[in-house]
Amino acid sequence: MPEIQDDKGEYVIPFILPLLSKHQSKHSSNPNPPPFFIGLNGVQGAGKSVLVDILKKTLSSPPHNLSTVVFSLDDLYLTHADQVALAQSHPDNPLIQHRGQPSTHDIPLALSVFASLKGNKPTKIPQYNKAAFSGQGDRVPESEWEQVNTDASNPVRVVLFEGWSVGFRPLDPQTLQSKHSSAVSALQNNEVSTKTTTTTTPSQTPYRGRLGHNTLESVTAINDALKSYDELTSQLDAFVHIDAADPLYVYKWRLEQEANLRATRGSGMTDEQVKQFVDGYYPAYELYTDTVRAGVFKDTGTPGWQGRQLRLIVGEDRKVKEVVTL
Repeated sequence: MPEIQDDKGEYVIPFILPLLSKHQSKHSSNPNPPPFFIGLNGVQGAGKSVLVDILKKTLSSPPHNLSTVVFSLDDLYLTHADQVALAQSHPDNPLIQHRGQPSTHDIPLALSVFASLKGNKPTKIPQYNKAAFSGQGDRVPESEWEQVNTDASNPVRVVLFEGWSVGFRPLDPQTLQSKHSSAVSALQNNEVSTKTTTTTTPSQTPYRGRLGHNTLESVTAINDALKSYDELTSQLDAFVHIDAADPLYVYKWRLEQEANLRATRGSGMTDEQVKQFVDGYYPAYELYTDTVRAGVFKDTGTPGWQGRQLRLIVGEDRKVKEVVTL
C-alpha cells in the first residue's frame, strides 16, 4: 500500500486557527470555557487518521500549546452483546447485521462524553477493539479508557471528533424515497443491459452502488436512527470534509489497507471480504454524501454557519485537488 503522505494539514490548520481564535474570544469572560469541537469526515482510507495526528500534534505544540483529545465515532459502537441483539431483532435488515451504519453506535454514551468535555469535567474517552470476537468487535472495558481533564489546570481545549459518517444528516422521507428509487431503477437497467448484452454508452454508466440492493424499509431504519446523531453534529464548532471525488475509491483504498495488514501482520481480510465489508457501508455514502458536500451546518437555522466547513476534494491518489470553504 502506498504510504499516505499528508497534504491536507496545510489547508486545514489555517482554516481552523481563525475559528479557534474567534471561539476563544467569544468565551473570554467565561471562567470555565468549553473546548473547541472539530468534526472530521472522510471515506475509509482517505487519510483521516494521518490528518488527525497532524492536527493534534500542531495544536498541542508551541506556539498553541492546547490540550487536544481525539475522539472517534468508531469508539462509540455498541457492545458486542448489544450489536448481536440489534441484528437479531432486525433479521431482514442486512445493513445492521454488523457494526457501521447509524443505529450501531451508542448515542447516549456519545452525548454524555460531549457534555462532560464541554463542562471540563474529568472524562473517560471510550475505546473499541475491532479485533474482538474474530473481527466482530467489542467495546474495551471502561477501566482501560483514556482519561482526560484529570488536571484542572490543563483542561482539554480542542476536541477532534472523527469518523466515516460524522456529519451525516437524515433525509426527509421524500428525498430518501427518491434516492432509493433512482438506485433501484439504475440497478434494474444494469440487469436489462446484461440480459440483452446492450453496449452501455457514456450516458448509461453501469450502476455500481449498493443502495439499490437494499429495501426502502432497510434504509428508512438507518435514516430514522440518524436523527439522534444530529445532536452531536449540532455541537460542532467547525467541520472538515475529506471528500473523495468518486466515493467508489473507498473500495480500492480499503483493499490497499488490508493488503498492507496481510503483509505486515500476516493476517487480514481477503479481497472478497473487503468488498463485502465496504458493501455494507456504501449505501450511506450514496444517501448522505450530497448533504455533507452542501454543508452540514446549512439549513440548521444556526446564525453564522457560513465559513465553518472546509471541503477537501481528493483524487484517487488521495491528494487534494480542490479546496472549498462553505
